[in-house]
Amino acid sequence: MPVKVIVGTQWGDEGKGKITDLLSRDMDMVVRYQGGNNAGHTVVIKENTFKLHLIPSGIFYSNVLCVIGNGVVIDPAVLIEEIETLKTKGFSAANLRISSQAHLIFPYHKDLDAAQEKKHEEGRIGTTCRGIGPCYVDKFNRRGIRISDFANEKIFRQKLELNIKEKVYILTNYYGMKVDYSLDKIINEFFSYYHAFKKLIVDESTVLINEAIDQRKKILMEGAQGTMLDVDHGTYPYVTSSSPIAGGACIGAGFGPNKVEEVLGVVKAYVTRVGGGPFPTEIVGGIGDLLREKGGEYGATTGRPRRCGWFDGVVMKHASRTNGLTHLAITKMDVLDSFEEIDICTAYEYEGKKIEYFPTDLTKLEKCVPVYIKMPGWKEDISKTTDYSKLPANAKKYVDKLADLANAKISLISVGAERGQIIKT
Repeated sequence: MPVKVIVGTQWGDEGKGKITDLLSRDMDMVVRYQGGNNAGHTVVIKENTFKLHLIPSGIFYSNVLCVIGNGVVIDPAVLIEEIETLKTKGFSAANLRISSQAHLIFPYHKDLDAAQEKKHEEGRIGTTCRGIGPCYVDKFNRRGIRISDFANEKIFRQKLELNIKEKVYILTNYYGMKVDYSLDKIINEFFSYYHAFKKLIVDESTVLINEAIDQRKKILMEGAQGTMLDVDHGTYPYVTSSSPIAGGACIGAGFGPNKVEEVLGVVKAYVTRVGGGPFPTEIVGGIGDLLREKGGEYGATTGRPRRCGWFDGVVMKHASRTNGLTHLAITKMDVLDSFEEIDICTAYEYEGKKIEYFPTDLTKLEKCVPVYIKMPGWKEDISKTTDYSKLPANAKKYVDKLADLANAKISLISVGAERGQIIKT
């Protein structure tokens, strides 16, 4: 069974782009299975930093077929921009394939996203306002427009006209937003995008993926966001609009769960979160600010500063159960180099009782207080270390504790942003 799934185990931003890029060199296919351009996967190649929002992180290897699956929602302008950026840096997108069943993001989706955040200021979700949520709403409300609809301009026009009428009514009468969408202008714009990437579209990406599985090819499933942002298993409603967990790969790419051989959880050596929502181990000021600056914790998509805190083992256990983790890739270990002591949350205290499971009911979660253990720091620069045996003893103890909390094997440790700053265990 050749399929390996990469998932984020926290609130996203764990460093999945680097890990996917690293593993892709040995793969035949890399598939993005959910999310949209609210993702920001960063890959550093020498002096160049790439921030991929839609294109799979395996795109830098010309022999690897990269697929944007059915479960992804696509802003075609962003897709074209990414393709052009790759070309200017000497990389081709000839090895990219785009599912015809992926849904399209339109201008009204972005306006709805922004309007909802503004209308409900006190209960802001912290969305990127890229239109991802409203696009998924249309998808599940059976109002969505897919890439396959480009094949029949009459049908495309009919669907778009219906959506525009509906969205204008909602935006005007409920949100008080003045909007004026030109049907012909949007059609002309979107068809220009379509013709630019038409040759990359595949009608049956699920057939393409399953044929590769049957041929025992090596396939990597790349998720966006993280487990705690999963619409069913995260900190609802402060979540994304899709399923970034391992099971979401089967749905978004279209293959059976019995094909998965390994689930690799990417976990940051501490925890960060962007936007609103609960964050039990958050540190406001002081150490939190230090982690942000040392780790460069600013959103790859929005540039927003990330909230930072100590490692949360309760979240880790929740992610391990939900995804069926077999292995871990720990990122940003080097950020902790300067600490004398490092805290790890191993449980919560809830109404005087110790609990070790993550309560997804926010009213209960709000009453939870982290229970910490202290681990000794290593006070040594590990950013140039590539041999596990040469890691400081206290760094190994820290890694072992994270593996114990996840009940999974450590396979990779990242000690810097560049490709070569990695330790294989």
